[in-house]
Order: sequence, then C-alpha cells, then structure tokens
Amino acid sequence: MILELEEDEIREKKLSELKKKYAEQQQNEKETAEAENRLDLVLRQVLEPEAKSRLSNVKLVNRELYLKATQAIVYLVNNGRVSGKISDAQLKNLLEQMIPRKKEISIRRIEKKI
Repeated sequence: MILELEEDEIREKKLSELKKKYAEQQQNEKETAEAENRLDLVLRQVLEPEAKSRLSNVKLVNRELYLKATQAIVYLVNNGRVSGKISDAQLKNLLEQMIPRKKEISIRRIEKKI
C-alpha cells in the first residue's frame, strides 16, 4: 500500500514535470513564430519581390546564411544605410560577401623520368 502511494506520487511528479516542459516548449515555439512573422513583415517592406523570393530560397537551403543575411539587412535598415527597397542584385552582392571564400587548391603531378 505504501509502495503504491509512493509510485503514484512519483508518477504525478513526472507527469507534472512533463506538462511543465511541454508548456514551456509551446511558449517558446509561439514566441519564435511571432518573431519570424515580425521579421518577415520587415523583410517584405524592405526587399523587392525577387529579392524576397531569393532570400526564401536561401532560407530553405542554408538556414545559417539566411539568419546572417536577415540580421545584416535589419542592421542596415535600422542604421539608415538603405534607401528604398533592396533589389535582387543588391541582395546577391550581400550574400556573396557573407559566404566565406574558399581557397582553390591545385594539384600538379610531377612525373619522374627514368
């Protein structure tokens, strides 16, 4: 009987902990979705449709590059460095600057003559 009560208490504790974690997770997801919606609204106002489309494609392929680019765009807008809307060409230029340059490696083969 005492063991059953202890087991019930443990189950209830675990259940309440799981419910709490689930509620926190739901809240975090909601906050993230709201932040993404606000960011999307700002990007729609600042980017031309072609640039917005390109940035959406980048988001699908390379989430990290997308986040860097959006941070840079928001920074530029907040500091007044952008006048008008950002064109697709300007966005391409920004993205190219953010992609690290890879050093080209060339291999030469030297044959020995016997």
